[in-house]
Amino acid sequence: MFHYNNQTASEIGVDFSKNAIRGLLLCGPPGTGKAYLAQVDANEAQVPFAYASAPSFQNMFFGVGNLKVMGLYKKARKLAKVYGACIIFIDEIDAIGMSRGAGSAGGGLGGLMGMGGSGLLNELLLQMDPPNMDNNGFAKLLRSLRLRKKKAERLAVLTIGATNLPDVLDTALLRPGRFDRKLWVDAPDYDGRVDIFQYYLEKVTRDPELTPERVALDTIGYSPAQIKHIVNESVVIAHQRGASVTKYEDFRAAMETYEWGLKQPLRSMSEDERRNVAYHEAGHAVAQFLLKPQERLWKVTIIRRGDALGLAATKPTHDRYNRSDSEMLAEIRVCLAARAVEEEFLGKKLNGVNSDLRQATQLAGAYLGAVGMGEELFSWLAIGSPEEGLKALRPKINELLNNEMNKVKKLVTKHSDFVHAIATQLLKRGDLTGEEIEAIYLGLYGEKRPAAQDAMIHREIFSSLSEAASAKEMVDKAELDS
Repeated sequence: MFHYNNQTASEIGVDFSKNAIRGLLLCGPPGTGKAYLAQVDANEAQVPFAYASAPSFQNMFFGVGNLKVMGLYKKARKLAKVYGACIIFIDEIDAIGMSRGAGSAGGGLGGLMGMGGSGLLNELLLQMDPPNMDNNGFAKLLRSLRLRKKKAERLAVLTIGATNLPDVLDTALLRPGRFDRKLWVDAPDYDGRVDIFQYYLEKVTRDPELTPERVALDTIGYSPAQIKHIVNESVVIAHQRGASVTKYEDFRAAMETYEWGLKQPLRSMSEDERRNVAYHEAGHAVAQFLLKPQERLWKVTIIRRGDALGLAATKPTHDRYNRSDSEMLAEIRVCLAARAVEEEFLGKKLNGVNSDLRQATQLAGAYLGAVGMGEELFSWLAIGSPEEGLKALRPKINELLNNEMNKVKKLVTKHSDFVHAIATQLLKRGDLTGEEIEAIYLGLYGEKRPAAQDAMIHREIFSSLSEAASAKEMVDKAELDS
C-alpha cells in the first residue's frame, strides 16, 4: 500500500527511512475488509503485523490501558529494528480516539477508572509520534556520557487504524505525523462483487444458473462479509430442503431472509384485512413498476416478515451514485401509491401508511430544503437542523405531496386492471416475484414494461408554470437540434 523503492527515492533526494508514513486510517462501513486489507499489506511488505482491538486497552484500573499501549509500541519498535519495519493495526479506534471535546470522553469517572478518557488517548498520541529518543538503556547511557553523537534512530512503525465513525475522532489523531493518510474502504462495485462471489461459490456445489455475474447484480451495496453470509445461508437452505446442489432460488431466499426477516404468516388475519394489505402492496408495486424504470421489481408479498405485514421491494439495475429530481418525485409517488389505492379502490383510509407518509415527507423535505430542486436554493443543512427546516417548509411540502398524490391517483386509476390483477394473485399465492408481475403486465397490455422516460414525458413533474415553460423550451430546443 505504501511501499517505497529507497534506491529510486535517493536519486531525487528523499530518504523515506527518516520520513516514513506513520499512520493510515481506514474508514468505511462494517464488513468491508478493513482488517483484512491491513493484514494483506503487512504480508506484502514482509514485515511483522500486530493486531489490537481498541476496546481491549480499556481497563477498570487507572493506568493499565496506558501500559498496554506502551508495551505494544515497545514490542513493535523492537521488531522494527530486526525486520526493518512493523505494522500495528488497531481496530475500532474510535473507542479510545474520540474527540476530547465530546462530552464525558475527556474525563469523569470513565477517565479516572481507566475506561478510556484523555489519558489513554494522550498515550496513543505520544506513541504514534514520539520524540526522537533512544530506545534502549545502553544508548541512553552513552547519550548521557556524551559518547553518542548521532541523532536518535526513528524506527519505522506504521499504525493502521480502522473505524466506522471517522467524524468523531480527535483532531490530534488526524494531523500529519500520526494518521497521515485516510483511505475509504467502501462496499465493492459490480466487478468487485463478481470476484468475491467467484471465490466463495467455487467452494459450493451449485446449479449452473447460480453465477457470480447474476448474483452480483442482486447484491448492490453488499459488503464482503454480507456476501459470505448470504452464500453460506443459501447452502443451509439447500440442505434444509434435502438438495445436494444450491440453486438460485436458495440464494434468493437467503437474501430475502437476511434483508426482511423470516416468514411469519398470520393465520388469524381475516379475509378483509388480507384484502386491505394486498391492495396496499399492489399500489406500491404498480407505482414501482411504472415509475422507476431504473430499478427492477424484486418481490411483492403479503406474508408478514419482521414487523411488516407486507412489502414491495425493488433492486437497482446497476450501481448508482446519484438521483435526479424526477427520480425523487417518482419515489414520493411510490410512497403515496398505497394510500391512493386505498382511497380509489377500497373507499377507505388505513393506518398502515404511517411509514409511507413519513418517508414521503422526508423525501419532499429533502427535495425542497436540502438539494435545491424546488423554487428555492435554501438548504437546511446550512443551519444544521432538519426539524426546523421541515417546520418552515411545511406548507410547500404539503402542497408538493398533494400534487404528487393527484398524479399517482391518475396513474393507478388508469391501470386499474393491473392493480386488481396483482392484488388477486397476492391473495391467492401470498407473494409474487418481479418476473411474475411483468408477465401479468404483458398479458394485460400486450407489451413489456415501459422503458426509462425521457425529458418530454418528465414535463409533468414541475410544480410551477415558470419551471414548466423553461423545461418546454429545453425540450423544444433538443427536438430542433436533433
